Amino acid sequence: MPTQRTRTYWLEHAWLGTHAEPGVALDVRDGRIAAVRTGVPTPPPEAEPLRGLTIPGLANAHSHAFHRALRGTVQVGSGTFWTWREVMYATAGRLTPETYHALARAVYAEMALAGITSVGEFHYVHHAPGGSPYADPNAMGEALIEAAAEAGIRITLLDACYLSAGFGQPPDRHQLRFSDGTAEAWAERCSLLKERDHARIGAAVHSVRAVPAPELATVARWAGERRAPLHVHLSEQTAENDACLKAHGCTPTRLLADHGVLGPRTTGVHNTHLTEEDIALLGGSRTGTCMCPTTERDLADGIGPAVALQRAGSPLSLGSDSHAVIDLLEEARAMELNERLRTRTRGHWTAAALLHAASEAGHAALGWEEAGNLRTGALADFTTIALDTVRTAGPQPRLAAETAVFAASAADVRHTVVGGRHVVRDGVHALVPDVPSALAGAVRALRG
Repeated sequence: MPTQRTRTYWLEHAWLGTHAEPGVALDVRDGRIAAVRTGVPTPPPEAEPLRGLTIPGLANAHSHAFHRALRGTVQVGSGTFWTWREVMYATAGRLTPETYHALARAVYAEMALAGITSVGEFHYVHHAPGGSPYADPNAMGEALIEAAAEAGIRITLLDACYLSAGFGQPPDRHQLRFSDGTAEAWAERCSLLKERDHARIGAAVHSVRAVPAPELATVARWAGERRAPLHVHLSEQTAENDACLKAHGCTPTRLLADHGVLGPRTTGVHNTHLTEEDIALLGGSRTGTCMCPTTERDLADGIGPAVALQRAGSPLSLGSDSHAVIDLLEEARAMELNERLRTRTRGHWTAAALLHAASEAGHAALGWEEAGNLRTGALADFTTIALDTVRTAGPQPRLAAETAVFAASAADVRHTVVGGRHVVRDGVHALVPDVPSALAGAVRALRG
């Protein structure tokens, strides 16, 4: 991102990690926060006022951008995760680098409108249909990286190793374009990807059913040598647990632990159907947990043991996954509200804890440790939520965080700033002029 002069934003209310502080001036230089000045009751002459509650930019720690094309379509009829997956595979089969770029650009613009400043793209559609590599073997990943740049947000491309249809089974016809054949070939292709100012490269084990046990260490080693984030779909479905037990005599979590996949740079996505030993393994290794509540309920996956995981030592982050909706505020409150339904008690997480999961912890899970805080030296990535809409008007300003988490939606986001520059101003995307039209056109092109 280009060098810029110092500019000042005046925040009517600023979330400083523990409380909403009224009257804060942020000085921004070269894409970072140069100073945080409290006790500024009115906007200084040189400042741009941001009215509402300004919070650190939200981090969407788990995304499959092309799933956005399924919205609405998969709500017809009944079924399970496995029937939904067939519709998803059909959509994946129609992607090209060009159509994926157009769709992802629109999806990432929708994220910016929702206050998201960083996305973790769990990317596994690597090759052409049938499995032949493109002339540029990373054409699909490069399309996603460019899409994020054009939408004005940061991306961690979590390039996923995906080698099999199940334990001991070769990829099926849908999955051929996901597979590099071996983990070594996957690592060779991933090594060609280059980081940029807005983009970092991470790794992913799609799942224990998709990466044979002898290949897991190769993926873990590749990520470890680069100190890169490593994500994995973990125990989203009981069928996966049953198949792993049959094939290896242990749970997926134990299998990952035995092959060196767990650790503080690793994040398990979903972590839904776990044993007590699984929870202890994840927490004891400081492996993170990315909960995706709107997808987990949309696919009827179940409610994961987020409270127990956090108590055991697993940091919590949030993702919108299949993009049934793109709203990190909804993801945050859904984690709490799901737990209330499960336990019939209230107050498992404070608004502060949920904002931490949606911002600072999510950025850390994606390798952007310098984001997720309104503090000197942090990346100048933040978003402002209106406090005067039909959803947010009324509560006292000191309860601004509670109002935002438990009542606001993505529609209440007024401004999104990334690297000190407006991506969204007054609810309008600065780089993608008509996001709804871009989404409609991209989905229409993909459906043919």
